[in-house]
Amino acid sequence: MDLLAHLEAYVATVDEASFSRAADRLGIAQPLLSRRIKTLEEHFGGLLFDRSHRQVATTEFGVLLLPYAQDVLERAERLRRAARSARRSAVRTVGMPVDCGPAALAGVIRAGAEHGVALGVQELPPERREAGLADGSLAYALVRVPPENAPLRVPLGLGSTPAPDAPDVPAGPGVRDDGGPRAAGAVHLEDLRPRRGRGAAHGRAPLALLLLAEDQVPFAADRLGRAMARAGLPEGLLRPAGPVATALAETLAGRVRLLCTEPFARLHGLAWAPLHDTSLHRGYVPRASERQPAAAQVPHWLATVLASGAGAAAPGAAAARSAAGDGDGSGDGDRDADAPARLAAHG
Repeated sequence: MDLLAHLEAYVATVDEASFSRAADRLGIAQPLLSRRIKTLEEHFGGLLFDRSHRQVATTEFGVLLLPYAQDVLERAERLRRAARSARRSAVRTVGMPVDCGPAALAGVIRAGAEHGVALGVQELPPERREAGLADGSLAYALVRVPPENAPLRVPLGLGSTPAPDAPDVPAGPGVRDDGGPRAAGAVHLEDLRPRRGRGAAHGRAPLALLLLAEDQVPFAADRLGRAMARAGLPEGLLRPAGPVATALAETLAGRVRLLCTEPFARLHGLAWAPLHDTSLHRGYVPRASERQPAAAQVPHWLATVLASGAGAAAPGAAAARSAAGDGDGSGDGDRDADAPARLAAHG
Protein backbone atom coordinates (compact mmCIF):
# COMPACT_ATOMS: atom_id res chain seq x y z
CA MET A 1 0.00 0.00 0.00
CA ASP A 2 1.18 3.51 -0.86
CA LEU A 3 0.46 4.96 2.58
CA LEU A 4 1.00 8.59 1.54
CA ALA A 5 -1.40 8.32 -1.41
CA HIS A 6 -4.03 6.68 0.80
CA LEU A 7 -3.62 9.30 3.52
CA GLU A 8 -3.95 12.06 0.90
CA ALA A 9 -7.28 10.52 -0.21
CA TYR A 10 -8.46 10.38 3.41
CA VAL A 11 -7.51 13.99 4.27
CA ALA A 12 -8.88 15.38 0.98
CA THR A 13 -12.21 13.64 1.59
CA VAL A 14 -12.44 15.10 5.08
CA ASP A 15 -11.64 18.59 3.75
CA GLU A 16 -14.11 18.40 0.86
CA ALA A 17 -16.83 16.35 2.64
CA SER A 18 -17.35 14.68 -0.74
CA PHE A 19 -15.77 11.71 -2.48
CA SER A 20 -16.25 13.25 -5.93
CA ARG A 21 -14.78 16.65 -5.01
CA ALA A 22 -11.85 14.96 -3.24
CA ALA A 23 -11.15 12.87 -6.35
CA ASP A 24 -11.20 16.00 -8.54
CA ARG A 25 -8.83 17.76 -6.13
CA LEU A 26 -6.33 14.89 -6.33
CA GLY A 27 -6.79 14.41 -10.07
CA ILE A 28 -7.89 10.76 -9.80
CA ALA A 29 -11.05 8.83 -10.58
CA GLN A 30 -13.65 8.57 -7.80
CA PRO A 31 -13.67 4.72 -7.78
CA LEU A 32 -9.90 4.78 -7.17
CA LEU A 33 -10.31 7.23 -4.28
CA SER A 34 -13.08 5.06 -2.77
CA ARG A 35 -10.83 1.98 -2.99
CA ARG A 36 -8.01 3.84 -1.25
CA ILE A 37 -10.34 4.89 1.60
CA LYS A 38 -11.61 1.32 1.98
CA THR A 39 -8.05 -0.08 1.96
CA LEU A 40 -7.03 2.46 4.63
CA GLU A 41 -10.00 1.49 6.80
CA GLU A 42 -9.02 -2.17 6.53
CA HIS A 43 -5.44 -1.28 7.39
CA PHE A 44 -6.40 0.68 10.54
CA GLY A 45 -9.28 -1.64 11.47
CA GLY A 46 -12.08 0.94 11.66
CA LEU A 47 -14.42 3.06 9.54
CA LEU A 48 -13.19 6.56 8.72
CA PHE A 49 -16.44 7.80 7.17
CA ASP A 50 -20.14 7.26 7.81
CA ARG A 51 -21.68 6.41 4.45
CA SER A 52 -25.27 6.00 5.68
CA HIS A 53 -26.22 9.61 4.89
CA ARG A 54 -26.23 11.65 1.69
CA GLN A 55 -23.50 13.89 3.15
CA VAL A 56 -20.15 12.24 3.83
CA ALA A 57 -19.48 12.42 7.57
CA THR A 58 -16.25 11.63 9.39
CA THR A 59 -16.57 9.04 12.15
CA GLU A 60 -15.16 9.57 15.64
CA PHE A 61 -12.42 7.12 14.69
CA GLY A 62 -11.68 9.19 11.58
CA VAL A 63 -11.61 12.45 13.54
CA LEU A 64 -9.19 10.88 16.04
CA LEU A 65 -6.75 9.82 13.31
CA LEU A 66 -7.04 12.99 11.23
CA PRO A 67 -4.32 15.15 12.94
CA TYR A 68 -1.85 12.28 12.75
CA ALA A 69 -2.54 11.78 9.05
CA GLN A 70 -2.13 15.52 8.42
CA ASP A 71 1.15 15.51 10.32
CA VAL A 72 2.50 12.62 8.22
CA LEU A 73 1.59 14.43 4.98
CA GLU A 74 3.13 17.71 6.18
CA ARG A 75 6.35 15.95 7.12
CA ALA A 76 6.43 14.18 3.73
CA GLU A 77 6.01 17.54 1.96
CA ARG A 78 8.84 19.07 4.01
CA LEU A 79 11.00 16.10 3.04
CA ARG A 80 10.22 16.67 -0.64
CA ARG A 81 11.10 20.36 -0.35
CA ALA A 82 14.36 19.51 1.42
CA ALA A 83 15.24 17.02 -1.32
CA ARG A 84 14.55 19.60 -4.04
CA SER A 85 16.64 22.18 -2.24
CA ALA A 86 19.47 19.69 -1.76
CA ARG A 87 19.45 18.84 -5.47
CA ARG A 88 19.61 22.50 -6.40
CA SER A 89 22.40 23.28 -3.94
CA ALA A 90 24.46 20.12 -4.51
CA VAL A 91 27.91 20.89 -5.86
CA ARG A 92 28.37 19.71 -9.43
CA THR A 93 31.99 18.95 -10.15
CA VAL A 94 33.53 20.02 -13.45
CA GLY A 95 36.60 18.27 -14.86
CA MET A 96 39.10 20.70 -16.42
CA PRO A 97 42.57 20.28 -17.99
CA VAL A 98 45.42 20.43 -15.48
CA ASP A 99 47.15 23.35 -17.20
CA CYS A 100 44.32 25.86 -16.85
CA GLY A 101 45.18 28.99 -14.91
CA PRO A 102 43.67 29.74 -11.48
CA ALA A 103 41.74 32.73 -12.85
CA ALA A 104 40.12 30.53 -15.52
CA LEU A 105 39.05 27.96 -12.92
CA ALA A 106 37.70 30.68 -10.66
CA GLY A 107 35.72 31.96 -13.64
CA VAL A 108 33.93 28.61 -13.93
CA ILE A 109 32.93 28.68 -10.25
CA ARG A 110 31.84 32.32 -10.46
CA ALA A 111 29.70 31.67 -13.56
CA GLY A 112 27.96 28.84 -11.73
CA ALA A 113 27.16 31.12 -8.80
CA GLU A 114 25.73 33.73 -11.18
CA HIS A 115 23.38 31.06 -12.62
CA GLY A 116 22.37 29.60 -9.26
CA VAL A 117 24.42 26.41 -9.66
CA ALA A 118 27.09 25.37 -7.17
CA LEU A 119 30.09 24.25 -9.23
CA GLY A 120 33.35 22.76 -8.07
CA VAL A 121 36.40 22.26 -10.27
CA GLN A 122 38.86 19.38 -10.47
CA GLU A 123 41.98 19.58 -12.62
CA LEU A 124 42.38 16.14 -14.14
CA PRO A 125 44.23 14.54 -17.09
CA PRO A 126 42.07 13.57 -20.11
CA GLU A 127 41.55 9.90 -19.26
CA ARG A 128 40.45 10.68 -15.70
CA ARG A 129 37.94 13.25 -16.92
CA GLU A 130 36.31 10.66 -19.16
CA ALA A 131 36.31 8.11 -16.33
CA GLY A 132 34.73 10.67 -14.00
CA LEU A 133 31.87 11.25 -16.45
CA ALA A 134 31.37 7.50 -16.77
CA ASP A 135 31.19 6.81 -13.03
CA GLY A 136 29.26 9.97 -12.14
CA SER A 137 31.94 11.56 -9.97
CA LEU A 138 31.98 14.46 -12.46
CA ALA A 139 28.85 16.28 -13.60
CA TYR A 140 30.55 17.99 -16.54
CA ALA A 141 33.94 17.81 -18.22
CA LEU A 142 35.92 18.86 -21.26
CA VAL A 143 36.64 15.70 -23.26
CA ARG A 144 39.70 15.69 -25.51
CA VAL A 145 38.98 14.83 -29.16
CA PRO A 146 40.77 15.47 -32.48
CA PRO A 147 40.39 19.16 -33.40
CA GLU A 148 38.61 18.41 -36.68
CA ASN A 149 35.79 16.76 -34.68
CA ALA A 150 35.62 19.43 -31.97
CA PRO A 151 33.32 22.41 -31.38
CA LEU A 152 36.06 23.93 -29.20
CA ARG A 153 39.58 24.29 -30.54
CA VAL A 154 42.61 25.50 -28.63
CA PRO A 155 45.79 26.43 -30.49
CA LEU A 156 48.94 24.67 -29.35
CA GLY A 157 52.35 26.16 -29.80
CA LEU A 158 55.93 26.11 -28.64
CA GLY A 159 56.80 27.75 -25.36
CA SER A 160 60.40 28.85 -24.99
CA THR A 161 62.58 31.12 -22.94
CA PRO A 162 61.81 34.78 -23.72
CA ALA A 163 64.47 37.14 -24.98
CA PRO A 164 66.31 38.71 -22.02
CA ASP A 165 65.25 42.23 -22.99
CA ALA A 166 61.64 41.34 -23.93
CA PRO A 167 59.99 43.17 -20.97
CA ASP A 168 61.87 46.38 -21.87
CA VAL A 169 60.93 46.44 -25.55
CA PRO A 170 58.16 48.98 -26.37
CA ALA A 171 54.78 47.53 -27.32
CA GLY A 172 54.61 46.58 -30.97
CA PRO A 173 54.71 43.49 -33.20
CA GLY A 174 55.62 40.45 -31.14
CA VAL A 175 55.16 42.21 -27.81
CA ARG A 176 51.96 42.62 -25.75
CA ASP A 177 50.88 45.98 -24.40
CA ASP A 178 51.93 44.89 -20.91
CA GLY A 179 55.49 44.27 -22.17
CA GLY A 180 55.37 40.46 -21.98
CA PRO A 181 56.07 38.10 -24.90
CA ARG A 182 53.33 37.84 -27.49
CA ALA A 183 52.61 35.06 -29.98
CA ALA A 184 55.07 35.15 -32.83
CA GLY A 185 54.40 33.88 -36.36
CA ALA A 186 53.19 30.31 -36.74
CA VAL A 187 55.88 27.64 -36.45
CA HIS A 188 56.39 24.91 -39.05
CA LEU A 189 57.95 21.76 -37.61
CA GLU A 190 60.47 21.80 -40.45
CA ASP A 191 61.83 25.05 -38.98
CA LEU A 192 63.02 23.11 -35.93
CA ARG A 193 65.56 21.10 -37.92
CA PRO A 194 69.17 22.14 -37.33
CA ARG A 195 70.45 24.45 -40.05
CA ARG A 196 73.66 23.72 -41.90
CA GLY A 197 76.24 26.41 -42.12
CA ARG A 198 79.08 28.07 -40.36
CA GLY A 199 79.08 29.00 -36.74
CA ALA A 200 78.71 27.11 -33.53
CA ALA A 201 74.94 27.51 -33.52
CA HIS A 202 74.51 25.79 -36.89
CA GLY A 203 74.27 22.02 -36.91
CA ARG A 204 73.41 21.90 -33.23
CA ALA A 205 70.89 19.21 -32.25
CA PRO A 206 67.34 20.56 -31.92
CA LEU A 207 65.92 21.04 -28.46
CA ALA A 208 63.70 18.33 -27.00
CA LEU A 209 59.97 19.00 -27.08
CA LEU A 210 58.10 18.30 -23.83
CA LEU A 211 54.46 17.19 -23.75
CA LEU A 212 52.21 18.13 -20.85
CA ALA A 213 49.78 15.48 -19.57
CA GLU A 214 46.96 17.05 -21.61
CA ASP A 215 48.83 16.28 -24.85
CA GLN A 216 49.93 12.76 -23.98
CA VAL A 217 46.64 11.19 -25.08
CA PRO A 218 47.53 8.46 -27.60
CA PHE A 219 45.89 9.96 -30.70
CA ALA A 220 47.47 13.39 -30.08
CA ALA A 221 50.95 12.10 -29.24
CA ASP A 222 50.94 9.69 -32.21
CA ARG A 223 49.78 12.42 -34.57
CA LEU A 224 52.51 14.77 -33.37
CA GLY A 225 55.13 12.04 -33.63
CA ARG A 226 54.20 11.30 -37.25
CA ALA A 227 54.23 14.99 -38.12
CA MET A 228 57.71 15.37 -36.64
CA ALA A 229 58.94 12.35 -38.57
CA ARG A 230 57.62 13.85 -41.82
CA ALA A 231 59.43 17.07 -40.93
CA GLY A 232 62.70 15.12 -40.68
CA LEU A 233 63.15 15.65 -36.96
CA PRO A 234 65.09 13.02 -34.99
CA GLU A 235 63.15 10.21 -33.37
CA GLY A 236 62.93 10.53 -29.62
CA LEU A 237 62.77 14.32 -29.65
CA LEU A 238 59.37 14.11 -27.93
CA ARG A 239 59.21 13.23 -24.26
CA PRO A 240 56.72 13.60 -21.40
CA ALA A 241 57.09 16.80 -19.45
CA GLY A 242 56.95 15.20 -16.00
CA PRO A 243 56.32 17.65 -13.13
CA VAL A 244 55.17 20.99 -14.50
CA ALA A 245 57.57 22.98 -12.31
CA THR A 246 60.54 21.01 -13.65
CA ALA A 247 59.37 21.40 -17.24
CA LEU A 248 59.02 25.16 -16.79
CA ALA A 249 62.46 25.42 -15.22
CA GLU A 250 64.04 23.54 -18.14
CA THR A 251 62.14 25.67 -20.67
CA LEU A 252 63.05 28.97 -19.03
CA ALA A 253 66.68 27.82 -18.91
CA GLY A 254 66.58 27.32 -22.70
CA ARG A 255 67.28 23.57 -22.56
CA VAL A 256 63.93 22.40 -24.00
CA ARG A 257 60.78 23.64 -25.68
CA LEU A 258 57.34 23.07 -24.16
CA LEU A 259 54.21 22.27 -26.15
CA CYS A 260 51.49 24.37 -24.50
CA THR A 261 48.68 26.86 -25.01
CA GLU A 262 49.19 30.60 -25.19
CA PRO A 263 47.40 31.30 -21.85
CA PHE A 264 49.69 28.78 -20.13
CA ALA A 265 52.79 30.36 -21.67
CA ARG A 266 51.63 33.85 -20.77
CA LEU A 267 50.87 32.81 -17.19
CA HIS A 268 54.40 31.45 -16.73
CA GLY A 269 56.36 34.08 -18.65
CA LEU A 270 57.26 32.00 -21.71
CA ALA A 271 57.61 33.22 -25.25
CA TRP A 272 55.05 31.42 -27.42
CA ALA A 273 54.36 30.78 -31.10
CA PRO A 274 51.47 28.66 -32.45
CA LEU A 275 52.02 25.52 -34.50
CA HIS A 276 51.13 26.07 -38.15
CA ASP A 277 49.67 22.55 -38.48
CA THR A 278 46.17 22.98 -36.98
CA SER A 279 45.61 19.21 -36.87
CA LEU A 280 48.06 19.21 -33.94
CA HIS A 281 46.00 21.68 -31.91
CA ARG A 282 43.69 20.62 -29.09
CA GLY A 283 40.03 19.80 -29.60
CA TYR A 284 37.39 19.60 -26.86
CA VAL A 285 33.76 18.59 -26.48
CA PRO A 286 31.90 19.75 -23.33
CA ARG A 287 29.98 16.73 -22.02
CA ALA A 288 27.65 15.95 -19.13
CA SER A 289 27.52 12.75 -17.11
CA GLU A 290 24.62 10.39 -17.80
CA ARG A 291 24.89 9.27 -14.16
CA GLN A 292 23.71 12.66 -12.85
CA PRO A 293 20.14 13.40 -14.06
CA ALA A 294 20.37 16.99 -12.76
CA ALA A 295 23.24 17.54 -15.22
CA ALA A 296 21.60 15.92 -18.24
CA GLN A 297 23.21 18.36 -20.67
CA VAL A 298 25.81 21.10 -20.61
CA PRO A 299 24.09 24.53 -20.42
CA HIS A 300 25.17 26.99 -23.11
CA TRP A 301 26.49 29.46 -20.53
CA LEU A 302 28.66 26.71 -19.02
CA ALA A 303 29.97 25.58 -22.42
CA THR A 304 30.98 29.19 -23.04
CA VAL A 305 32.88 29.57 -19.77
CA LEU A 306 34.54 26.14 -20.17
CA ALA A 307 35.75 27.19 -23.61
CA SER A 308 37.21 30.37 -22.16
CA GLY A 309 38.81 28.46 -19.30
CA ALA A 310 40.55 26.05 -21.65
CA GLY A 311 41.79 28.85 -23.90
CA ALA A 312 39.33 28.40 -26.75
CA ALA A 313 36.94 30.89 -28.28
CA ALA A 314 33.39 30.78 -26.94
CA PRO A 315 30.94 28.55 -28.88
CA GLY A 316 29.46 30.48 -31.74
CA ALA A 317 32.24 33.08 -31.73
CA ALA A 318 33.41 32.07 -35.19
CA ALA A 319 29.94 32.54 -36.64
CA ALA A 320 29.58 35.87 -34.90
CA ARG A 321 32.86 37.12 -36.32
CA SER A 322 31.93 35.87 -39.78
CA ALA A 323 28.61 37.71 -39.61
CA ALA A 324 30.50 40.83 -38.57
CA GLY A 325 32.71 40.58 -41.65
CA ASP A 326 35.87 39.21 -40.04
CA GLY A 327 35.93 35.97 -41.97
CA ASP A 328 36.39 37.22 -45.54
CA GLY A 329 40.14 37.68 -45.51
CA SER A 330 40.10 41.45 -45.12
CA GLY A 331 41.81 42.70 -42.00
CA ASP A 332 43.03 45.58 -39.92
CA GLY A 333 44.80 46.15 -36.63
CA ASP A 334 41.91 44.69 -34.62
CA ARG A 335 41.98 41.54 -36.74
CA ASP A 336 45.68 41.07 -36.03
CA ALA A 337 45.14 41.61 -32.32
CA ASP A 338 42.41 38.94 -32.37
CA ALA A 339 44.57 36.33 -34.10
CA PRO A 340 44.76 33.92 -31.11
CA ALA A 341 40.98 33.99 -30.70
CA ARG A 342 40.47 33.38 -34.42
CA LEU A 343 42.87 30.47 -34.30
CA ALA A 344 40.92 29.01 -31.39
CA ALA A 345 37.62 29.36 -33.18
CA HIS A 346 38.72 28.02 -36.55
CA GLY A 347 41.43 25.59 -35.48
